[in-house]
Amino acid sequence: MRNLVKCLKFGVAASILVLAAGKTSAQEITLGYVVGTLANQYNVATAKGFEDAAKEAGVQTVVLDPQGSVEKQTNAIDQLLAQRVDGIAFLPLDSILAQTYVDKIDNAGIPAISIAGQVGDPTKVDLRDVYRRLVALVSTDDVRAGEVAGELAATMLPSGRKAKIAVVEGAPGYAVLELRSQGFRNALDAAAANYEIVASEPTDWTPEKGEEVCKNFLATTSDIDLIFSQADDMAIGCARAINAAHSSAKLVATGGGSKLGNDAIAAGDIDASVCTQPAFLGRLMFQELFKAATKKDTLKARFVTYDLTPITKDNLAECPPEW
Repeated sequence: MRNLVKCLKFGVAASILVLAAGKTSAQEITLGYVVGTLANQYNVATAKGFEDAAKEAGVQTVVLDPQGSVEKQTNAIDQLLAQRVDGIAFLPLDSILAQTYVDKIDNAGIPAISIAGQVGDPTKVDLRDVYRRLVALVSTDDVRAGEVAGELAATMLPSGRKAKIAVVEGAPGYAVLELRSQGFRNALDAAAANYEIVASEPTDWTPEKGEEVCKNFLATTSDIDLIFSQADDMAIGCARAINAAHSSAKLVATGGGSKLGNDAIAAGDIDASVCTQPAFLGRLMFQELFKAATKKDTLKARFVTYDLTPITKDNLAECPPEW
């Protein structure tokens, strides 16, 4: 990751040299970012990475928090458009509605980037088939993240009978729900696992809701073999429910790499997860948005991502927490 960050800084510096020959300076550039909600520490990490990279480049930023409200996110996009910022990034709360945001931003002649969330219907469009009016989708490959979790889960299922699996989903509207579950099932099927999904419920991404959902799972189906959580936060709460029920269910997550999540893996409360890097995503987002704001011929519809690492108690050092 360190080498990637060095390349990132070099790319920004090169853009500044090009910009200096133009009609404005880096200090006169303002980039906006509308997060999903700053109540979510993953989102906080994306904002920090974005702002840190902008500060290093001498670029001004505006970060707006819609507090998980689609209506407030729509208003925040309009606010940035009214301010005539030079580029707009956002973490879509509703992947289908997000397409209207991109159209509006692009019509205003401002580059748009989506971070950590697909623009378009995830049931109809492939993750890497980026919406044509979007400069880039800067994201973890959520299908692949689900696959890595599924590969880990396949090694933990009982043999000789059909395993029972429950899924703890994120908040409704996020494209990652479908993508991570799709990848998870793909990996289990590729491993010829004998399983059935006995329950799958949405949450609000919090440990508290994860605990509540898993408590319900275990009360309804006491012999669940494995629970798949679509993010570390819910898995932390789910681990409490598993321990309270004295269940032997295995717990595998994706969207991992938080301090609390890594601590839970070290303690044996979570069996495995998939390392994600939200602060690094924020830096990548800045790089792509700055490039698009200063080079009008920047190609559109690009998918920007990074490699994923499965994490267990044995290799936690390979995934230093970013939030």
